[in-house]
Amino acid sequence: MSFDLDAYFERIRLAERPACDPDGLATLQRAHRLAIPFENLDIRLGRGSAIDSESVFAKLVTRRRGGYCFEQNRLFCDALTALGFAVRPLLARVWFGATATPGRTHMVLLVTIDGQGWLADAGFGGSYSPIMPLIDGAKATAPDGVLFRLTYDKRGWVLSRDGNPATTDGRDAGEGWVEQFSFTLDEVPQIDLAMSNHWTATAPNTRFTDLVVVSIVLPHGFAALTDRAYRRHSAGEDMAGVIDDPRVYRLRLSMMFGIDLTEDEVARLGLFEAVGAD
Repeated sequence: MSFDLDAYFERIRLAERPACDPDGLATLQRAHRLAIPFENLDIRLGRGSAIDSESVFAKLVTRRRGGYCFEQNRLFCDALTALGFAVRPLLARVWFGATATPGRTHMVLLVTIDGQGWLADAGFGGSYSPIMPLIDGAKATAPDGVLFRLTYDKRGWVLSRDGNPATTDGRDAGEGWVEQFSFTLDEVPQIDLAMSNHWTATAPNTRFTDLVVVSIVLPHGFAALTDRAYRRHSAGEDMAGVIDDPRVYRLRLSMMFGIDLTEDEVARLGLFEAVGAD
């Protein structure tokens, strides 16, 4: 497909075309994460998750919805390619909140600039990490003050974070260094992305089939909805609670995350059946 950069820039509220350098990459990823929410609502609504370029652009840009990593980083990869960046997808294992060795169910991007590899990720729903150079021991500080580190071990590259657990989606964040995900630089053909996406969107008793997950990066924080549990950290202030009214849930989706669902769609998520039965 011919990628519509003007429509994408309007969607992420970016006024100028970024340069094909690390600063430009960082600017683009940050704008993307501030504008497009992470969410798995269509999976819970039985619509699945198409990750071809046309479907992803139509959903995230034209219909102004969000998506999860395979959708977010497909769109981001297409935008980077259209801008002239050298980029290819990778698959990662998410250790954040894991109790056993996880599968390769997270898509990230390898961007090469002047011979240096960079980790870029517009689709991790648990927190926000800035772009990172593929250098063992490299560190970077996110706008919310959280420190990130890349290391290399027998699993490959490992991204870890050290910062306020309130700037995550609440998955057993803990204190100190917490591993987010690991990845290798192996080539990833489209069929592997398709198979990983299919498993992630359909396997029973997993995060994206059992839970309704929504999050968004804020200028100085993070906001998340996991089923009816809401948490928000912004400018040093924390807010948390449980939403008991589907009307409030629908309003919160719209006002905080920019996602507009109908009353019927909210009902079909199945989050308020027990409340309504009381």
